[in-house]
Amino acid sequence: MINAILPFITAIALSGIAAYYSVIGLAQIFPGSYWPIIIMGSVLEAAKLVTVSWLYNNWKETFSALKVYFLIAVILLMAITSMGIFGYLSKAHIEHSSSITPLVEKEFIYDEKIKTLKETIETNRKNVLQLDAAVDQVMARSADERGAERSNQIRKAQQKERLRAADEIARAQTEIQKITEEKSPISLEIKKAESDLGPIKYVADVVYGTQDRDLIDKAVRLVIFVIIVVFDPLAVLLLIAANQTYRRIEEERVKPKPEIKKVVRKKKIDKSDSSSIESFLVDDKHQVIRKDNIADMNGDMNERS
Repeated sequence: MINAILPFITAIALSGIAAYYSVIGLAQIFPGSYWPIIIMGSVLEAAKLVTVSWLYNNWKETFSALKVYFLIAVILLMAITSMGIFGYLSKAHIEHSSSITPLVEKEFIYDEKIKTLKETIETNRKNVLQLDAAVDQVMARSADERGAERSNQIRKAQQKERLRAADEIARAQTEIQKITEEKSPISLEIKKAESDLGPIKYVADVVYGTQDRDLIDKAVRLVIFVIIVVFDPLAVLLLIAANQTYRRIEEERVKPKPEIKKVVRKKKIDKSDSSSIESFLVDDKHQVIRKDNIADMNGDMNERS
């Protein structure tokens, strides 16, 4: 009996969980009618199970049109349940992703500011190198004192430009350090949130060969699709299996048992040689005397006489 009860309980549990995910998911798809959708989804899920069980047990007695309609209804109800499950799980993923999106945008803004400041530093360093190149050219053209004096004059003329470049570099470096400190808590929150997506990242890496955010979303949809393919159909098939096992048990119980014939053992007749009643006589002392001893007794009596 356990072979029928266990699949039945498992089917009901799976169907109940699927119904919960389904009605919540459908309610999210149609938020304007939350409770009516929940009631409708619950009743449809129960009707699906009853239909599957009834159709299996009455397949031979049911006419074809009713079979076709029930089959189509069950398939459509399974599709509705799967759609609700997809909506529920997708909503959970979207909510998690939406919590990361503002942090990612803030981090992107900070990265752009740091990138701009680094470009400013690089530009000023190139300007300083150009100023140094101009001085070196003057020194290379003349090796006398006039060349050295000319180079010193050029360096003094560049002093203002050099100081401006140095100030901008220092200011940009200070600003980068400040932005990095502001960005650090946001980066930690993003890493913490992305750690929850660790397994799905590996799925995306295995399936698509990369951990790009867009491909992670595709990997999530792939996993959800696999879940809904085996979720509700498995509950329906387990219910059919439970009905099949229960029917077989009932048939075996109702089947008439073969009659058991009792074996009668015949008593064996003792055919050993035994003395009959005629072979015994009774003497005057009421003692039994064997017939074959009478002759001996007669002989003894004759001798005495």
